[in-house]
Amino acid sequence: MIIDERTITYIDSLNWQIPEYLKEVEKKALEDEVPVIRRSMQSLLCFVLKLRKPKAILEIGTAVGFSGMLMSEYAAKNCQIDTIENYPVRQKEAQENFEKYHKTEQIHLYKADAQDVLKQFVEEGRKYDFIFMDAAKGQYMNFLPAILALLSENGMLVTDNVLQDGDIIQSRYAITKRNRTIHSRMREYLYTLTHSDELDTLILPVGDGVTLSTFRDREK
Repeated sequence: MIIDERTITYIDSLNWQIPEYLKEVEKKALEDEVPVIRRSMQSLLCFVLKLRKPKAILEIGTAVGFSGMLMSEYAAKNCQIDTIENYPVRQKEAQENFEKYHKTEQIHLYKADAQDVLKQFVEEGRKYDFIFMDAAKGQYMNFLPAILALLSENGMLVTDNVLQDGDIIQSRYAITKRNRTIHSRMREYLYTLTHSDELDTLILPVGDGVTLSTFRDREK
């Protein structure tokens, strides 16, 4: 935890308000040891979506469909959501959830490698006014060029799990060898977002760390 767990629990007790069916989905996912976005991140995501009311959302990393369905509740009324998942077991669970909770007309699941789907979307000239990235952390930098090509001029990119339970501040040599590649790639990703000439990025210690990025006003 980046922030004291008791503090987070208290804040969540005040902020966390989601539909009952999503509480059921979250409970089952946690029982099955499938990670879903943390409750503080859920609250932030809902708040931002209610403010921006996006009409087209792209999600990279579907898992069991929890976050996609959560976004469907707080985006614009007729918002369309495209979500990408490469893991067959998760694909099946997500599709079952979308069907069970009548989300198939609003949420479109792409069952393939994200790199391939993103390339396809860029070639098709698609644009999204809200992109949520919560996929393989070591791939964030690889996905970024396509993500920025898909983000509309006034859109927002939200990236979850960027602080790696606080390990991101550690020296490379304080990280276990098997995690060093992800550690260095995430540091590169954060540096790129915060030093880009075309982006404004805010890093928040919410959940396991989140970035909010928008294009800079080109008229300034």
